[in-house]
Amino acid sequence: MTELTFPRDYSLTGRDSKYAEEHHLASAQWYQAPIPRKRLKELMQRSDGPAIRDTVIWFLAFAVTGGLGAWLYPSLWCIPFFLAYGVLYGSSSDSRWHECGHGTAFRTPWMNDVIYNIACFMILREPTVWRWSHTRHHTDTLIVGRDPEIAVMRPTVVLRVISMFFGIPQVWGAIKSMLRHAAGSVAADEATFIPESERAKVYRTARIWLAIHLSVIAFSIWIGSIVPMLLVGPLPSMYGAWLHVLTGLTQHAGMPEDVLDHRLNCRTVYMNPVLRFIYWNMNYHVEHHMFPMVPYHQLPRLHEEMKPFCPKPYPSVWAAYAEIIPAVIRQIREPDWHVRRELPDNAPAFKPAAE
Repeated sequence: MTELTFPRDYSLTGRDSKYAEEHHLASAQWYQAPIPRKRLKELMQRSDGPAIRDTVIWFLAFAVTGGLGAWLYPSLWCIPFFLAYGVLYGSSSDSRWHECGHGTAFRTPWMNDVIYNIACFMILREPTVWRWSHTRHHTDTLIVGRDPEIAVMRPTVVLRVISMFFGIPQVWGAIKSMLRHAAGSVAADEATFIPESERAKVYRTARIWLAIHLSVIAFSIWIGSIVPMLLVGPLPSMYGAWLHVLTGLTQHAGMPEDVLDHRLNCRTVYMNPVLRFIYWNMNYHVEHHMFPMVPYHQLPRLHEEMKPFCPKPYPSVWAAYAEIIPAVIRQIREPDWHVRRELPDNAPAFKPAAE
């Protein structure tokens, strides 16, 4: 048997990938709260209405903030409108690609596909790549060597975490990935979760995206204005990234790796209505991971059903960060340390069936 050592190997082809397979952590059995089957089926019912409403508001918000930002440019009055537009472009797109990628936001499949592809373009996550990546993330959440979406690795690299709020590592990685895919190649890690039958779509999308980005740059040069690049492309993905990182780190940062219980490696955090609209209720993250086929608009109801079996939710983003910041700092020197969540007395720790 391979022994667990630090620092961990977060690649999907290395030492810890073998460790996960040898210790039955890959594609394993996970804890599920005992929600009555009838009630769970009710919660899993999909509907077009809530997502259509939210998407109309979303598009109107883009038109208002982007339109006023472009109209007022280059005066200083454009700044608040571009800041709001950036949050819509570089942060709210995070939850839209996510929910539509699960196919649960809308009942109508093509609606999910349209918003999924638009949101993927905004946040620079290639749709085919991230559909398969996120499937793996749900199958092997925070299993080192298996999960391709672990945001804060141990030991913590503080400068990298800070730079994430400006979208620097995400956008740089996305550009390298797009160029690699446009050239007809996938990385070794990607090859572990993207089927060969899907790779032609990866290459085709990368080439289309590259053409669009180059066209926007060319148009900006032609009209002698940076405004098109402030509205479309890597720049709004970067200047608007801070909020999706702020909310996204509440999901798993500082939590234990290699456990088969989402109550222990995910956080549910109460947020205000504005954040929940931008984040599409992904603050109910324990609930989402445990039952990913429940639509975003039903997650508050699922939360009420799961309360007796889960740790207490965090009362605010600030309360979550009061735990996250000390945790990730401590993991610089103690990478084996992690946050420990207390389960209710009537909900004992999960023990997977013997393999």
